[in-house]
Amino acid sequence: MINEINYSLIIDDALHYAVKKVLKLTQENGLVGNHHFFISFITSYPGVQLSERIKNKYPDEITIVIQHQYEELKVEEDHFSLKLSFNNIKENVVVPFAALTAFADPSVKFGLQFRHADNLFKAAKEQSAKPQKVNQVPNPIAADDNSSSNVISLTNFRKDKKDK
Repeated sequence: MINEINYSLIIDDALHYAVKKVLKLTQENGLVGNHHFFISFITSYPGVQLSERIKNKYPDEITIVIQHQYEELKVEEDHFSLKLSFNNIKENVVVPFAALTAFADPSVKFGLQFRHADNLFKAAKEQSAKPQKVNQVPNPIAADDNSSSNVISLTNFRKDKKDK
């Protein structure tokens, strides 16, 4: 039984799907026009695969650019992978969509930020400082501490019954 619906997580899931769709189109057609992407993600997130050299340089978060120096973009159900050049050294990179913290296409001034991954990352850093017996997976429908800040009044959008 649930107490509240975690809208932030539901929205993040929908936004992950949008990123997946954009990357799938890029996989199939290449980058069209001036499109290019800045993708930020948590480097220590489970399933992220980076070389030790890159993980040591960016232990928390990294932003990659998909523009000129990428190869073999492959989009799967829950992650994407590609080869990127870091200081002229090609590296294999695997990123679960759940690890994303931001996605942007500056060519069209479009950007997304993912709250859930950022919250998980902060919680993981806090918990790593404390000894813990069991790692718990967050309930996607559990209450969010900041849920009250996401409330939008619909009063201004309702039609008056006299208008019908």
